[in-house]
Amino acid sequence: MQNIKNIIFDYGNVIFDIDFRVAQASFQKLGITDIENFFAHKAHNQLFDDFETGAISPAEFRAGIRNAAGKPELTDQQIDEAWNSLLIGTIQENHDLLLEVKEKYRTFLLSNNNEIHYDWIINYLKATFQINNYDAYFEKAYFSQHMKLRKPNTNIFEQVLKENNLDPAETLFIDDSPQHIEGAKKVGLNTLLMTEKPAQLGTFLKANGIL
Repeated sequence: MQNIKNIIFDYGNVIFDIDFRVAQASFQKLGITDIENFFAHKAHNQLFDDFETGAISPAEFRAGIRNAAGKPELTDQQIDEAWNSLLIGTIQENHDLLLEVKEKYRTFLLSNNNEIHYDWIINYLKATFQINNYDAYFEKAYFSQHMKLRKPNTNIFEQVLKENNLDPAETLFIDDSPQHIEGAKKVGLNTLLMTEKPAQLGTFLKANGIL
């Protein structure tokens, strides 16, 4: 891809498979109704934005789920299992691809995440791939709950650009969410909407001239 020197990757449904429908079904089993308005890919309850920006703690998030379900008796484990059912997994080939891309470009990870999902993912990476984090695969990995910011707000992109002295004209942002793509465009980033499953990441990168 011409003139691109830096790539910022989203995580969910770009590198790591997630399924909102599984989490929706899990939340419904807990007793939450009107699930499309409560939690979906394009829109969700403010509870999730607050959790992703670290504005509320895991305990406060769980309390919000209990309130939404009308079931104060729900255990932490029940809530965490329902919430983490969103997380499907990734493949070793994608980690190999990330190292290959890192040889050609400065690469970064920018993920809307939260403490419960982050802990699950780190444990999963250790158990499945014997890696402790993504430090080896990117120049830097950014997670919304640590930054107190989230996509698609422009300030999260501006912080990554500023901290790493990146020229947006030379930087590509890859994400599966159209609303995040629009946020990135507002700060001048080149963008690419992920249209394949994470298992086809290599094919996608090659088809778009990145590898």
